[in-house]
Amino acid sequence: MILSIRRVAGLCLRHLYILRGSWLRMLEMAYWPLINVVMWGFTSQFLSHNSSWFAQAGGVLIAGALLWDVMFRGNLGVALSFLEEMWSRNLGYLSVSPLRPGEMVATILVMSFIRTMIGVMPAVLLAIPLYHFSLFSLGLPLLVFWTLLTMMGWATGLAVSAMVLRFGLGAESLAWVMIFAIGPLAGVYYPISVLPDWLQAVAWALPPAHVFEGMRAVMTEGVVRTDLMLSALALDLVYLALGIGLFLYAWHTARVRGALLNVGE
Repeated sequence: MILSIRRVAGLCLRHLYILRGSWLRMLEMAYWPLINVVMWGFTSQFLSHNSSWFAQAGGVLIAGALLWDVMFRGNLGVALSFLEEMWSRNLGYLSVSPLRPGEMVATILVMSFIRTMIGVMPAVLLAIPLYHFSLFSLGLPLLVFWTLLTMMGWATGLAVSAMVLRFGLGAESLAWVMIFAIGPLAGVYYPISVLPDWLQAVAWALPPAHVFEGMRAVMTEGVVRTDLMLSALALDLVYLALGIGLFLYAWHTARVRGALLNVGE
């Protein structure tokens, strides 16, 4: 597929103008990560004084909360960038423009990355003076974890966008709800071994489980689990391909049915 960088950049510019013109949107992107880092930061401080395990790695809950927000914001960034087009009833115009569906996907992924950085970085920086914990202390593995979780967020966001495109704005709440169904199986704040045996198999089929297990291995044992990273990458590629395919299929069927013209109703 040949993408037009100019068209992708043009659509990205539109979304950046929307962000620039609404400080409330900027505030909303940073709000929940800040709330999470405050809540879990104090929880982590409490546990660090009452648990020998947490005393060895007092920032493990803060790191889990911050990295979870990377995936959540990646998902929300994709879904909201697409919903912006629905809310403004712009899909019909985009469907008759030279913009290709693949370029639409590229645009919302780029915007998701920008939204994630705006949303999560303030919380990452706030954790340093408040709790004397820096997520950057994870070193190079942090870049891998961030990328892997972002990819899973993109896959989820594309699946949500496809469902909204198919079922209308009545399904838009899935943008906030669907990702949390993964949370209990991701092992954000506890090892996967805590789960029942039958549920562990389901958890290991999800990339976040490998990422958070790898994060804890770095923080508590000082070991970089490349096997977990490679497993997460392989799963991410599968889920991302499925997400892109589902979105493109939903776009095609909506265009054939003429649903793009009244999808904002």
